Amino acid sequence: MPRFSIIVPVFKVQGFLRECLDSVLEQSYTDLEVVAVDDCSPDGCGAILDEYAALDPRVRVLHLPENVGLGRARNAGMPHATGDFLFFLDSDDTLTPGALRAIADRLDETADPDVLVFDYARTYWWGGTRRNVLARLLTTEGTFTAAEQPEILDLLMVVWNKVYRREFVEREGFAFPPGYYEDTPWTFPVMLSAGRIATLDRICLAYRQRRQGNILSTTSRKHFDIHDQYHRVFAFVDSRPELAGWRPYLHHKMGEHCLDILSKPDRLPESDKREFFRLTAALFRTFRTGPVPAELRVLEGGYGRYRVRREAGRAVRELGRRGAQARKAAATRAGRSWSAVHEHRPLDPDLAVYSAFSHRGVLGDPAAVYRAARELAPHIRGVWVVRDEQQAALLPPDVEHVLLDSLRYRRITARATYFVNNVNWPGALAKRPGSVHIHTHQGTPLKHMAADLLDKPGARHGIDVPQMLRRADRWDYSLVANRHSELVWDRAYPCHFASLRTGSPRNDVLVRARSGDGTAAAAVRARLGIPDGRQVVLYAPTRRDYVRGGHADRLDLARFADDLGDGRTLVVRLHPSLTDGPARGMGLSELHRRGVVVDATDEPHVEDLMLASDVLITDYSALMFDYANLDRPIVVYADDWGAYAASRGAYFDITADAPGHVAGSYRELARLFDSQAWRDDESARLRAGFRARFCEFDDGLAAERVVRTLMLGERPGEPASVVTVPAQAAHDAVTAS
Repeated sequence: MPRFSIIVPVFKVQGFLRECLDSVLEQSYTDLEVVAVDDCSPDGCGAILDEYAALDPRVRVLHLPENVGLGRARNAGMPHATGDFLFFLDSDDTLTPGALRAIADRLDETADPDVLVFDYARTYWWGGTRRNVLARLLTTEGTFTAAEQPEILDLLMVVWNKVYRREFVEREGFAFPPGYYEDTPWTFPVMLSAGRIATLDRICLAYRQRRQGNILSTTSRKHFDIHDQYHRVFAFVDSRPELAGWRPYLHHKMGEHCLDILSKPDRLPESDKREFFRLTAALFRTFRTGPVPAELRVLEGGYGRYRVRREAGRAVRELGRRGAQARKAAATRAGRSWSAVHEHRPLDPDLAVYSAFSHRGVLGDPAAVYRAARELAPHIRGVWVVRDEQQAALLPPDVEHVLLDSLRYRRITARATYFVNNVNWPGALAKRPGSVHIHTHQGTPLKHMAADLLDKPGARHGIDVPQMLRRADRWDYSLVANRHSELVWDRAYPCHFASLRTGSPRNDVLVRARSGDGTAAAAVRARLGIPDGRQVVLYAPTRRDYVRGGHADRLDLARFADDLGDGRTLVVRLHPSLTDGPARGMGLSELHRRGVVVDATDEPHVEDLMLASDVLITDYSALMFDYANLDRPIVVYADDWGAYAASRGAYFDITADAPGHVAGSYRELARLFDSQAWRDDESARLRAGFRARFCEFDDGLAAERVVRTLMLGERPGEPASVVTVPAQAAHDAVTAS
């Protein structure tokens, strides 16, 4: 008896069916059967199903003599299912890699609950991906009932984001009704009846959003079926006296659901909307059990009143949109006005303004300069710009800050002499004569940047290069850690700054750690929950420009963590731009919860993670240039270097000039660690050459050098000397790397 019976109803999806079936049959977890139900599909679906059944004994096909619809096609498949758990998969959707293994592990962990709810992501026909916005509801550790956690019913009430214990379904006699919205009278009864519900915080299914052909996006009177479906829900509740307390909740849900259908422009024929409203209002009155929430009181009036309120709501939203535009424009004008008003007032020579990573806090190079200035130039007041109150709350209590675009922000930036940032300042900020703009960048560039993206239309999607360069025109100084960066920034930013060979301030702590006592690293390991004596493998992949959204699963983290063995801990840090997207939901969050890996994506200071690690695995992240300062092994996992370099562009071939061994496949990567070659003499030789080239000016004194040179006006001697190279200077002034 298999663990999973995956029931796939099939009708007019020949263009998507193979992808759906492949996503199931190619899962690493193989204890499954597929019960495919051909709902008398008029296209080539039946032949495709027969083809798969002939090739894989796990596939069984049921050909229905007539079309019965989605719900009853599922019913037809259930008697043929023999698995422990039922999984209803729509034939245009797909399972994500590793989904069944994650589900099986969670079922084992929770001792086979009646229902397991997992996460999903919408995948749009134009290429976009959006995670379920209520994924936070899926983080419960144990099992529960709907009464204990009623918020679980706020999730999308569909059948395909859950697996069901077959014995539970058969005992309760659950079945799908005919008609549209057949998931509604299945899901509510199932969830309310389940004695044990578990959750899995992992994206296991890609919910395809088709441009056309989606049943619920078809304009039809069949959407009137929703009324019958809620009649069935209430009939079920009435048959179970113990569920009577759910009637007010279901009454509210019913009103919301029906009004949502009515509001959609592509659901109901315009001529039928009045009738739909009338029937909804009648249904609402029939099952009313208590006070009506304000947002549903519209159902107590007529259709005309509903239309008036709808139009009023649209007008309010439009006014809000225009108001936001007006406020943004006013803020820009105000910023210019402040500059104009204060342009004759002297700058404050003891005021410095800092920002990092688009105003996300005290981070990176600007943070290192700030700390050095507090020690070496305490008379210079340092003020940080942060994007919102939430970010401000995370700042240390002794850090002065202003909120972006606030009145105080404009006052401070109008008078400040020093501006330190690793991202361009907003366009409204005017550079005053005498002010000193110090741009630190975010590391040594491997991938193409700024003006070099002009011949890479995919990589510069959403990037306004001319505007970027106009903002860079405000730079006075560009800090570099090596001559390679000096030459790249000169080319990528054809502006009028001077290049300072200071080293990277944020790397001072790494340079000093080479001969340190390891206390800082031990503290970070303790905070991450890593036991003493374990080797720490830091995996830090970058984003991909050839994939919409930037995330590509290049490494099976669970498999790699297992292959690393008991003596090692795999720490994963995703690229900051992927933090809030679906990337973590594809398995990382769940693996972290189970202790398989450590998800350190939210760690604010990446330097701490580098200090705590014994080896870095990356693909094409600029982190490798910083990590080289530690003189610890680096492994480059470059299984898609050709695609990456072609889509983004690169200044050199990292596979030829690598900081350590290069793995072109997972097999090569696993072999490097199994054989200990990752830290052999060849690795050390490659790392030494890489460090000499790209850590040329990093000596642990970069932040001090910036403060003394640019803020205090000193000209220190060796080894803290600064070489200033004007941008656009003849390249014979600089030795090419």
